[in-house]
Amino acid sequence: MLYKFKSKATADLIMTEPVGDRLLRLIGREPAPQGILLLADMPAALEALHAAIEADEAARRAAAESDDEAVQAEAAARDRISLRQRAWPFVEVIKRAQSGRADLVWGV
Repeated sequence: MLYKFKSKATADLIMTEPVGDRLLRLIGREPAPQGILLLADMPAALEALHAAIEADEAARRAAAESDDEAVQAEAAARDRISLRQRAWPFVEVIKRAQSGRADLVWGV
């Protein structure tokens, strides 16, 4: 499945299911084929995404600085693309929808 996020204030954003599911969970939404992020909920969604990105980067730094080979091996096996890189398009769509005073929908 693909997610297609749409807003009157932005171009469409298409994401694969695993990435879309993860980002929706990070903003407190249960992944679903259809949904809406209301304008009033966007500030909290952006805060949640920024907090998750900071936590991910702190974990990556800690793993890189660790002397434990098992921790480094686990970090190397994880997704090589950071959460910041994965979330950036979603964050930008939310910001633009927010500045354009429009809701963000998917699956409709």
